[in-house]
Amino acid sequence: MATLSPAAEKFILHWGEMGPKWGINRSVAQIHALLYLAKEPETAEDIAETLGLARSNVSTSLKELQGWGIIRLVHVMGDRRDHFESLADVWEMFQIVMDERKRREIDPTMKLLRECLTDIKHDSKAPDHLETRLNAMLVFFETMSSWYTQIRLLPQGAVVKFVKMGSKVGKLLGVKAG
Repeated sequence: MATLSPAAEKFILHWGEMGPKWGINRSVAQIHALLYLAKEPETAEDIAETLGLARSNVSTSLKELQGWGIIRLVHVMGDRRDHFESLADVWEMFQIVMDERKRREIDPTMKLLRECLTDIKHDSKAPDHLETRLNAMLVFFETMSSWYTQIRLLPQGAVVKFVKMGSKVGKLLGVKAG
């Protein structure tokens, strides 16, 4: 069992509070935070004991985090138990989470919008403004999805530089911020 410093405990509790705001279970977020801060891979038993969680909750949460691709199963020489570790590179984690959110949320929304627009063409009772509004939403999602795909193809270092440019991007485009 890991002994947590006050700063680590504070971060883990905060990450757990943020989880539901991101659509993630509190326990899943806390386990991710613990693994992110851990110097060495942790066993499910140690995670459960450190965080005071039921072993079954930890097991389910670890599977969810593995499904997101932000933690992985590792083996430790001389120990037959499964150990888990988080990705350490926050940029890589962010990209993986964004990829998953796009796949789970954005792509199905675009598919639904296309279906709705097809349905409207066969619905004489649909209000006139409905097609315009849904099409505007689809164009927005398609534009952002295309932009994300282009950015995602860039090397991580280029993305970091781009993000750190901040207001310089506006100046480059000849647009004043604010």
